[in-house]
Amino acid sequence: MSIKLFAVVMVVSVTVLAAAQNATSNVRPRASDLGLKVGVLAAGPLDAITDIAGVEVGQTTIIRGDDIRTGVTAIVPHPGNLYQEKVPGAIFVGNGFGKLAGSTQVEEMGNLETPILLTSTTSVPRVADAVISYMLALPGNEDVRSINPVVGETNDGYLSDIRGRHITPDDVFAAIKNAKSGPVEEGAVGAGTGTVAFGWKGGIGTSSRRLPASLGGYTVGVLVQTNFGGVLTIAGAPVGQELGQYYLRKELGQSLNGVPSAKDKADGSCMMVVATDAPLDARNLKRLAARALLGMARTGSSASNGSGDYGIAFSTAPQVRIHATDKSPTQSMEVLTNEAMSPLFEAVIEATEEAIYNSMLKATTTTGNGHTVEALPIDKTLEILKEHRVIK
Repeated sequence: MSIKLFAVVMVVSVTVLAAAQNATSNVRPRASDLGLKVGVLAAGPLDAITDIAGVEVGQTTIIRGDDIRTGVTAIVPHPGNLYQEKVPGAIFVGNGFGKLAGSTQVEEMGNLETPILLTSTTSVPRVADAVISYMLALPGNEDVRSINPVVGETNDGYLSDIRGRHITPDDVFAAIKNAKSGPVEEGAVGAGTGTVAFGWKGGIGTSSRRLPASLGGYTVGVLVQTNFGGVLTIAGAPVGQELGQYYLRKELGQSLNGVPSAKDKADGSCMMVVATDAPLDARNLKRLAARALLGMARTGSSASNGSGDYGIAFSTAPQVRIHATDKSPTQSMEVLTNEAMSPLFEAVIEATEEAIYNSMLKATTTTGNGHTVEALPIDKTLEILKEHRVIK
């Protein structure tokens, strides 16, 4: 069997295995399916980051044997050559206990020139290397000598053999090449295959918000990779407390026989990718990325010492893109003013909060690496939300 054919067979096998493990993911609800209204703004048609025209998401889910539960998620700002047509971008570090490759150049130059990749902690260098290979091979990049891949991560070592670093270049290529617009698969998929949130199964989640025409009609979309803890709160309801699983439970004398539980830890990480069609420069994109942390806080996170929490924001507006062929010493563009940012701040907070809920609601119970992490119990959660009049 040729190497190329073997790689195709492996991708197909992984897809089949992932479908088997997550067979019930499609029947688990999103927040909107429960009648849960997060915030005051309306969601976009898909309630996903792909409500931003041109944004595509691709995922490779890897489930093998008893101890490999990992993957890759790619967020592609537009379907063209990103090196030749860069988008303005910015990164905000909430708590920096993490690995975000490429962050310093984004901070310095204010743009993105590759898709954004999310993966497992120890696989960041391998994924970055594959992204470089992918970008160098694109038509039009024959003379390019430097690429700045942006790769973020969370630690999936509780459910997966993280030391094995099982992500391959083909896994990365598949995620990027299969990226598409439309609905985004959520839960225990892609970079969220082996993650844990608030002691229950975390994963990939997404949501969006659209401003009314009087405020510009812009859309903000968020995709999250959840792997953090705290005291789960859903639209103000103390779900984690009432389910008996939350940070500091032992210290407060509430744990069973005083025995500490790995499920009550607050450590972990959360990657939050924010896309918008609003014409923003890097400075205001950084302000937008910072507000994603406020949405995360609403869900009950305190961004603990061992949590790597990052916001990555970019604009897809054509008028703010940076073309590699443009050698002019000056650039003129129309961008939103500071005063116009406040509605967008509200949008990203609401979308981030709901995306985190979706990452947990859609995730399924997962066993791997000698551990089992249960999915958030839907029926009990519904009871709590109704009791606190969050939903009818």
